[in-house]
Amino acid sequence: MSSSILKSGLQQLNIETTPEILDKFEVLKGLLIEWNEKINLTAITESNEVDIKHFVDSASCIATGYIRDGSEVIDVGTGAGFPGLPIKILNDSLKVTLLDSLNKRIKYLEDVVNKLQLSNMKLVHSRAEDGGINKQYREKYDIALSRAVAAMNVLCEYCLPFVKVGGYFICQKGPSYKEELENAKNAIELLGGRIKEIKSYKLAYSDITHYVIIIEKVKQTPSNYPRKAGKPAAEPII
Repeated sequence: MSSSILKSGLQQLNIETTPEILDKFEVLKGLLIEWNEKINLTAITESNEVDIKHFVDSASCIATGYIRDGSEVIDVGTGAGFPGLPIKILNDSLKVTLLDSLNKRIKYLEDVVNKLQLSNMKLVHSRAEDGGINKQYREKYDIALSRAVAAMNVLCEYCLPFVKVGGYFICQKGPSYKEELENAKNAIELLGGRIKEIKSYKLAYSDITHYVIIIEKVKQTPSNYPRKAGKPAAEPII
């Protein structure tokens, strides 16, 4: 039953699956639930809810059409691996970096990558602010993703420094996105971005509508951003 809900939910986003892809999602779900008993990864553990609220929700980033085959993608503050892991499972051609500040979550992600035999994956133990000034990662990605729980102006300072000019920051938000976007206008412009498009997706088998905000990187991020660790959240750009 569970995989049929996942398959149907993905089909509603015009994303086709294969038995192999659905099998990988089942393995991922098992590892998520197993590791969640050891470290705090998610409050969502019921099988169908994982399918919809983690897997299908993550897939909405693919549904936008901005993630092309072979893209270099970074998931900033990936946590339990969302949206980065589902996107990689759905499109194996992607080169995906998962960045998180907690080493125990990186250990979990290593186990997932090994068990699912995912190639072209990079796991980075770092705060976003430190990663964003590291020449190895700064302005190296076609796409930055984030489902992190932070205000939009803070997320932009975390994520836009990773995106190369011509690339996109794809950000998932709930219904309060309009107010957040209004408060983030200055940050988006200052950091080199421009609002390109906002798409909405009603998640199958739920009453949840999520909004995906696409921010295009139109110029380089000034070298003094991101500010040192902790500063973006403590003193957001206004």
